Amino acid sequence: MSSSATSSDREKVVSKLPGGLRQNLKIRAAQHGIEIQAAVERGIADWCSLASATATIDTAGADSFSTFLPPRQWEKFRQIAADRRVSLIQGLAQSVQLWLDTNPSPDIQRPSVTRRFVVCNQKGGVGKTAITAGLGEALAEDPNRLHPVRIAKALSKALRDSDAHTEISAPDTSPLDIENLPGPGLRVLLVDFDPQCHLTNQLGADPLPMTGDSLTNHMAGDPKGELRDLIVPIDDDTFAGRLHLLPACNDAFLLDVRLSAVRAREAALERALAPLESDYDVIIVDCPPSLGLSMDAAAYYGRRRDGETPGQSGAVIVVQAEDSSADAYGLLTTQIEDLRGDLSIDIDYLGIVVNLYDSRRGYIATSSLQGWVDIKDPRVVGLIGDLKEQKEAVRVKKPLLSYAPKSQQAVAMRALAREVL
Repeated sequence: MSSSATSSDREKVVSKLPGGLRQNLKIRAAQHGIEIQAAVERGIADWCSLASATATIDTAGADSFSTFLPPRQWEKFRQIAADRRVSLIQGLAQSVQLWLDTNPSPDIQRPSVTRRFVVCNQKGGVGKTAITAGLGEALAEDPNRLHPVRIAKALSKALRDSDAHTEISAPDTSPLDIENLPGPGLRVLLVDFDPQCHLTNQLGADPLPMTGDSLTNHMAGDPKGELRDLIVPIDDDTFAGRLHLLPACNDAFLLDVRLSAVRAREAALERALAPLESDYDVIIVDCPPSLGLSMDAAAYYGRRRDGETPGQSGAVIVVQAEDSSADAYGLLTTQIEDLRGDLSIDIDYLGIVVNLYDSRRGYIATSSLQGWVDIKDPRVVGLIGDLKEQKEAVRVKKPLLSYAPKSQQAVAMRALAREVL
């Protein structure tokens, strides 16, 4: 418990603080977007201005805590603590608690219109399902806990260098590229729109039986019940009821045939999901590798609605750094552009995610990544490494962000979530 050397215009202070109080301080400061030292400074100032000390706090087991304060603030604090006959450790704990009490956790910022992300590419095997799951998990993470996120400058440098292997997947990634931030805490629905049921299986749910109800039935105008009755929660221990899944059914292989007889078939997915939207902040659709009527319905669902700000909803295109992804990208964007023109609607591109990237694969990988970066519109919003944790999470049928929350892929998924928000 001391004050020592001056750093710039602030004085370094070393004292002690209970671990739980320090953790709450870190989280709350991050939630309000301020530095810890600014929160402590404000708390001490407010405590000193009170007529007397506040309620006693249990400081047993307090550990070393240091911060920087304005010159002479700690000296004034010491004098007031002495006058009130409380220890400096107790006074500091009361000051921090006072700041926490007067700066409660901010409310979650919920969109006025449910945001709709359509994760797509005509090519299979690029990892659309992994991106759908990881993006949804990152958006639903606990707002009252800190999670490691790769900050924007790290992604920018990776893209600028066209060699992100060391940025994403090397075990010695610089901690300066990582920031601990509160989770967005959004209510997210993942929609498995692929008849292969990959998303459903990967998250440990059961595909819907062919003899029961399904999203296909609702889109075809032949529902057998309420669609919300088919929804299942995903890992409540981690996501506390904020992350749900609408499982797939193999009957989706027949969707294009059934849609051919449906009125305004492009709007079939929207009609089916509309009753669910009030329950969620974000709905993410994992699309099949198809250019058929089901893709038209998915793209239409992501269109910009009346009163919706550009970039709030739209298409997230998943690719790999290789040539066949570029061919598939051209087919997909042509389909979306045709839909835009035919129906006079706006469908925004939220960005390109380059998945399963590994610069050690050489010139094809690095030059392909540069090609994606050069597109500019849509821009690259995510760069996800080809690492073992995602494969392991699939094997054990758990969400990546609960199976390996500190892995480089998890860190990158959180960065992606913040890019598209």
